[in-house]
Amino acid sequence: MGLLIRGGRVIDPAQELSERADVLIEGGRIAAVGVGIAAGRHEVIDADGLLVVPGLIDMHVHLRDPGQTHKEDILSGATAAASGGFTTVACMPNTDPPLDHPVALAYVRSRAEEAACRIAPIAAITRNRAGRELAPLAALAAAGAVAFSDDGAAVADAGLLRLAMRYATMTGRPIIEHCEDAALSAGGVVHDGPHAAVLGLAGIPSESESVIVARDLLIAEAVGARLHIAHVSSAQSVRLIREAKRRGVRVTAEVTPHHLVLTDTDVGEFDADRKMNPPLRGEADRAELREALADGTIDAIATDHAPHAPEEKLVEFDRAPFGVIGLETAVGVILTHLVAPGLLSLDQMVRAMSWAPARILGLPAGTLAAGTPADVTVIDPHRRWTVRAEAFASRARNTPFDGWTLTGKAVLTVVGGRPRYSELPAVAIS
Repeated sequence: MGLLIRGGRVIDPAQELSERADVLIEGGRIAAVGVGIAAGRHEVIDADGLLVVPGLIDMHVHLRDPGQTHKEDILSGATAAASGGFTTVACMPNTDPPLDHPVALAYVRSRAEEAACRIAPIAAITRNRAGRELAPLAALAAAGAVAFSDDGAAVADAGLLRLAMRYATMTGRPIIEHCEDAALSAGGVVHDGPHAAVLGLAGIPSESESVIVARDLLIAEAVGARLHIAHVSSAQSVRLIREAKRRGVRVTAEVTPHHLVLTDTDVGEFDADRKMNPPLRGEADRAELREALADGTIDAIATDHAPHAPEEKLVEFDRAPFGVIGLETAVGVILTHLVAPGLLSLDQMVRAMSWAPARILGLPAGTLAAGTPADVTVIDPHRRWTVRAEAFASRARNTPFDGWTLTGKAVLTVVGGRPRYSELPAVAIS
């Protein structure tokens, strides 16, 4: 027996589709999208008033597994993802040990078999993420890596990065760079601006990001490599990426919900749950990020979900680790603060949270075209709810949005034709 999602507004940018329709799922795949599909013996879900979109994809999460599972693990992170409407997440390799060997990827893939969503592993560029010697990129690609990154740090050695880009191009995978000049950002904990001075905190200047963005773009252009810029935060970086795209550089970029919504003043008086790297920037940076997402300069929205144990954030601001979580709030934050004010259309939101990540990572997802895997997210755009960190499926609580009231929430997450999260009373989780 299959599943018929009836009467929702189907939005599929890959097919330029935005209309009321039915979605039929059979054998774990999309069988048809159209009007008036007969129910037959299929289970029917009434999606009247709801949005039906290709399964959301978060291409930048930290699952802390192996090595730091007191913060999060593959199963808890996947459950949090499904709760937020994500059918696939791509996990970063800064685990302990790092994902720099095919055996480490085999562990992730084995654990992912039990997970509530699909897990796409990203492998390290260098051995132990130390920036001195390349990891076995070809073997990692063969073991299932969808991209390569030393996330948490840029590859400081430009010659080694150039070599990595050449090898990555042979595998067809992109290089994902955390763009940060460690010498410029050293010791900084917030954006280098007036608010940092008021708080008496060391600042991280915007150019610590943009100088590495510029370097990486030039190398990618010379090599012809695919480069993806993670968590863009500054107006300077946006201008560099926009100009590079005009030149034909094979670059894509992502932005986080927190950088789209918050600014450096929102750190308030030492709120460690708003300490992240790159830091929240100024109002001009936020405005540029929003414009870049709307005009396509920035391709994707990714949460950079970075869980920490509660006690790790309950220390002096300088000593608290960087990072916030976002899997369970992303949909509501984007709908409330970008779509509702007219800064982003629903089509643009779905493109940035499904179709674009799928294309960047080479995943068979991001569309509801017939024959594709039945990964579907159903969203109630009118659901008004309050973020309660203590109720999260994630093991972590370090969200900058605790207590916020949002409008819009994922209410059904279907992975491979199986409902894996549901707030619809008639739908059983399988």
